[in-house]
Amino acid sequence: MSQACKNRLLPVLPKIVAHFGTPFHIYDETGIRETGARLQAAFAGLDSFREYFAVKALPNPRILAIMKSMGFGLDCSSASELKLSRGVGACGEDIMYTSNNTSHEDFIEAAAAGGSILNLDDISLIDKVPVMPELVCFRYNPGPKRVGNDIIGNPVEAKYGVSHDQIVDAYRRARARGVRRFGLHTMLASNELNYQYMVQTAAMLLELAAHIGSALGITFEFINIGGGLGIPYLPEARELQIEAMGREITAEFNRFRRHHGYCPALFMESGRYITGPHGALVVTAINRKETYRTYVGVDACMNALMRPALYGAYHHIDVIGDDHDRPLEVVDVVGSLCENNDKFAIQRQLPKIKDGDILLIHDTGAHGHAMGFNYNGTLRPKELLLRADGGVDLIRRGERMSDYFATLDFEPDSLAPSS
Repeated sequence: MSQACKNRLLPVLPKIVAHFGTPFHIYDETGIRETGARLQAAFAGLDSFREYFAVKALPNPRILAIMKSMGFGLDCSSASELKLSRGVGACGEDIMYTSNNTSHEDFIEAAAAGGSILNLDDISLIDKVPVMPELVCFRYNPGPKRVGNDIIGNPVEAKYGVSHDQIVDAYRRARARGVRRFGLHTMLASNELNYQYMVQTAAMLLELAAHIGSALGITFEFINIGGGLGIPYLPEARELQIEAMGREITAEFNRFRRHHGYCPALFMESGRYITGPHGALVVTAINRKETYRTYVGVDACMNALMRPALYGAYHHIDVIGDDHDRPLEVVDVVGSLCENNDKFAIQRQLPKIKDGDILLIHDTGAHGHAMGFNYNGTLRPKELLLRADGGVDLIRRGERMSDYFATLDFEPDSLAPSS
């Protein structure tokens, strides 16, 4: 979390906690807008650039409305995300629909209400699209031609994308079904802090666009280098050099124009980069346990933030207390689930924590609340927005026990035994 974000949040945090109670995720509108503007400025030298915010990162209508107000499109992967996006006024080519193992019903939803840009993950899906739109792109998987980063893994082992040997035929078959406008997409990295990896990805797609164009006589309206732009979760990590990335990708596009006489637009679908550093999970310490280690129990568990349990991910923690001269101690910060990996921090050195202290868990503005679940019957926390004017809004209430039991309220339905 940036110091500027902390400067906006910390002075009002006690009042927020007193009013709303913990636990909650809170998002900083000013930080989100500043990052969005920085991204747009980095690619201002291109003829056309558009960010399609990855809805899966933070699927809240208030956040999506902020994205739309900045001119961003929305990247969706499910019918629910399509509905959320249309609910804030996105339609048609404001929406990129990127799914995998897509059902007939989801294709119908993608084509409804003005449709969307259809990004197909598999050559076999071409014949399964009920109504083929005019504009289609394919998600490309380069296989052994590229190395994925540590998080997303080896492209050969990924379930996503059309292989290199299939890609020309995919566009040929799509054109035979009436497609007349074309895009090209890939997604090879997650939380990548080396900007040159993303430059190489753009160069790879431009080279592939030239190859497909030469083989089929088509041009591409856009290439989409996906998301995966990283944020520095660790205090000592350097942030992504977005300006350098913008300059070098712009140079690749200019080079393409000189050789081919036209230039596609650049799309990307960042989620974490836009909102991740501008969110925090705020919890209260409720218990200390002294056994072989010291455990600090808080009033949230990994259903509010599962990245540490799922990936071993680091999230920085600040202890918000009146005494700034407390001795340091090494603790595990834990929740209440019946799972031993229900930990926000393992053997972390922190100021000594007492019951009632507020803990600020950084960088939960993406893949935090969105990845929540109800194991052990636990309920997901509320979401708040720190508005640009300094006010705070509840933008999602916390789950109630009635929500948990709602799917048990249904009409009886049975199938008789076969004779």
